Amino acid sequence: MNDAHETLRRLPGVADADLPFAGERRLREHLLSEAVVGARRAGRRPFGLVLAAGVATCAVALAVSLGTGGGGSGVRPPEPAAVQLLDRVALTAQEQPAATVRDDQFLYTKTVGHSTTLSETKDGGMEAFRTDESAERWVSVNGSVGTLVRTADGTSREPTSSKGNAEPSINGPTYRFLEALPTDPDKLLKLIYADVRVNHGPDSGSTLSTDQHAFVAIGDLLRTVNAPPGVSAALYRAAARIPGVVFVPEATDAAGRSGVAVARVDRGERTEWIFDAATLRLLGERTVALKDSHWARAGEPVTSVAFVGRGVVDEAGERPQ
Repeated sequence: MNDAHETLRRLPGVADADLPFAGERRLREHLLSEAVVGARRAGRRPFGLVLAAGVATCAVALAVSLGTGGGGSGVRPPEPAAVQLLDRVALTAQEQPAATVRDDQFLYTKTVGHSTTLSETKDGGMEAFRTDESAERWVSVNGSVGTLVRTADGTSREPTSSKGNAEPSINGPTYRFLEALPTDPDKLLKLIYADVRVNHGPDSGSTLSTDQHAFVAIGDLLRTVNAPPGVSAALYRAAARIPGVVFVPEATDAAGRSGVAVARVDRGERTEWIFDAATLRLLGERTVALKDSHWARAGEPVTSVAFVGRGVVDEAGERPQ
């Protein structure tokens, strides 16, 4: 038994046989065989053999059949261990009670963490320094007023009328917008890829792959607003269909809390979503450098944000009890 399987075995949740993927025995056996062959060609140990075939192989099939990838033929299907973790996280999210919120209320989020900024030195070189990203945010449930943000240094941006502003979108969601999203992960993923191609297509100047943009977009949706349980579950299951998603057995968030992670590598950096191993609650996210660069040394986080408070309040500036 390898470390990935042992880590997943210890996580809470239902038995593998209870996970919500259906399929005929012949299809599962065929897809598992294909996944193992692909793992061997990539020089990886085929630990998918010891994981739930129904979960792992159906997600691989969905990722391939959707044709959503933008990274070329070299992009691997999602790792079975990552698929299994995301499905357990989705089940946990789906079991949470749905919040009852009014249009005039606000969703509160408190984060701690940092990002990295590059600055040019006097001799023409580049120097990296950390920027504190700790903040409290109050997001209007229906978007009728702007978002109140209070940063760690005391900076405050008061909400103003949103009249004339752009409609809520994947890149700027409200709770009501998220409520209207499809809870079918296939439909949701197609919607996200369509948005990515519009906003991050060939003419956008982006250096990230389409798959990476989709992974980041889902992470942003999960981070920005606490979505309804069914939508949260669909977002996690949609992420499990993105090619190149991997499992990280150990990760630490910006608050120093350890957990397990699902991640994706793109252009020498690994973007991670970190979950509590006991509760499967989303703790935070970070991007880790995989090689030395101006931004960071290999193994160091370029950005890291932890979620330390969430709730629903009646007024912007009010904190949950």
